[in-house]
Amino acid sequence: MGISKQELLELVREFHENDDDRRFVPHSHNIMASGAVLDADDRVALVEAALELRIAAGADALRFERSFARYYGLRKAHLTNSGSSANLLAVSTLTSPKLGEKALRPGDEVITVAAGFPTTVNPIIQNGLVPVFVDIDLGTYNTTPERVAAAIGPRTRAIMIAHTLGNPFQVREIAELAERHELFLVEDNCDAVGSTLDGQLTGTFGDLATVSFYPAHHIAMGEGGCVLTGNLFLARIVESMRDWGRDCWCEPGEDDRCLKRFQQKMGTLPTGYDHKYIFSHVGYNLKATDLQAALGLSQLARIDDFVAARRRNWAQLREGLEGAAGLILPEPTPGSDPSWFGFAITVDPEAAYTRQGLVDFLESEGVRTRRLFAGNLTRHPAYQEVPHRVVGDLANSDVVTENTFWVGVYPGLSPDLLDRTVALVREYTSRAA
Repeated sequence: MGISKQELLELVREFHENDDDRRFVPHSHNIMASGAVLDADDRVALVEAALELRIAAGADALRFERSFARYYGLRKAHLTNSGSSANLLAVSTLTSPKLGEKALRPGDEVITVAAGFPTTVNPIIQNGLVPVFVDIDLGTYNTTPERVAAAIGPRTRAIMIAHTLGNPFQVREIAELAERHELFLVEDNCDAVGSTLDGQLTGTFGDLATVSFYPAHHIAMGEGGCVLTGNLFLARIVESMRDWGRDCWCEPGEDDRCLKRFQQKMGTLPTGYDHKYIFSHVGYNLKATDLQAALGLSQLARIDDFVAARRRNWAQLREGLEGAAGLILPEPTPGSDPSWFGFAITVDPEAAYTRQGLVDFLESEGVRTRRLFAGNLTRHPAYQEVPHRVVGDLANSDVVTENTFWVGVYPGLSPDLLDRTVALVREYTSRAA
């Protein structure tokens, strides 16, 4: 007699609860900077999707999109195969011919920051646009409305900035600046799911927002991302570009949703050409799968707990490291309640020790560290010959390049592990000062 699906899933749940490999013994493992926090429900959701062979985008992908859009109070969410793909889609959407005179064209400028992650900037370059780099403040690690305003020139058409390590940039003022100058605003919200500014979720201020579901982020799909918008016209372009560039909006397996599948005339195609195979954009296939979405739905049910844990862990590190010699500690943007991605530490350039010395010590003791992404992007080989513009100096971006790193605050870290991180940092800084 065969085993039923439900019986098999109960065995999966039992396996999870008895899986010795996932058990964590304090101080016997590294203190990781990031990681997915997966429970029995997550494992069951993945296995159930696999058992049903839901290997492409389907019902769960659609359910996730609707649930995630509802979480943000926005009209549409489009699931992608990564946060980087989400950024590519967001910028590419702004180049659509359907936007008419508003469309971004090669040579147009997009304001961004130098101290960030490459795939916030790469889509600008990949679309033939020109990144305009501005500096950041130490402490918040975000730029300011004043720097952005100073960077606006005759060819500026958009602003694309990330909320650094979950700390909101001054997005309300920058959104107002964008509106005043008729610029598009894209929020890279990949590190900031659950962050708020003046009580409003980041990712809801701009024309488009992006999210990542890589295991390091607030909820995990393994790989995955999302583009969010409250603008249905932009959402339709996002969907087209994500789905091969096709003009049709039928879901997989659906036909003739528009009720005129064989009655349209587009381009120089013959009248009645199958609308499912008419392409209105030079697009991609950047969809995710139901396997990813099933995990995402399970994780999304715990998003409030994850966000609370990140805030609690960040506060424990901030309190524990207050007054440590030679350190510049992070500060939330005024009026914000960040859903922190990591805890940034900058070694004061005048300190009696170096960032490298502190990082080497922490790594030797099992505390895993990460750089603040690329530091100053303009100093990397990939961008040396790329057309760009810099407004003001990039002094703080250079300080980040030399002296900044971050440690973890993700929900998998216990108070004991965070206390150990604090104790090790204090041990080194007091000894070296």
